[in-house]
Amino acid sequence: MQDKNTAKPPCILRNTLDFQFQIAWQMLDLHLTGLQDEEFFWRPASKGLHVYREYGIWRAEWPESEEYDIGPPSISWLTWHITYWWTMVLNHSFGNGSMNRNDIYSAGSIQEARERINDLRLRWEREAAALTDDAFLSTERTMWPFTDQPFHKLAAWLNVELMKNAAEIGYGRFLYAVNRK
Repeated sequence: MQDKNTAKPPCILRNTLDFQFQIAWQMLDLHLTGLQDEEFFWRPASKGLHVYREYGIWRAEWPESEEYDIGPPSISWLTWHITYWWTMVLNHSFGNGSMNRNDIYSAGSIQEARERINDLRLRWEREAAALTDDAFLSTERTMWPFTDQPFHKLAAWLNVELMKNAAEIGYGRFLYAVNRK
């Protein structure tokens, strides 16, 4: 006889992924709180991924490689990266799948970045919550950045990516603080 408090496997999986997502979100929120534009646009090294303004539009540099010698990214680039992969996942999993990286502009301020990221969070939570357990286990919505995997693996990847970017923003803030003293 099954214990009435024992959840079904898809429910356990969803609860675990949601728990991880909430932790990653709290870390990101911690590191974005109090961030000002000067720090947002600060470059931690003379070389590294950053954003630039072109014809009034903020764009992000694209890495030619993932080697360490490309240099550390700025916080503004990291927030663009969050909006990039999250927008792509939402568009390819719940939209028409037509977007590419050139369609995703960088924010021109930390306030704008926070608003975009918060909007993406709300949309992600709404879309993920609306999925049935079968859809969560299906490969049907997994279209980017990989295919032929169950949607729950995409959700796990998103959690890892969010936590990684949150940690990178936190590290950038540590560097900024000691370089400004």
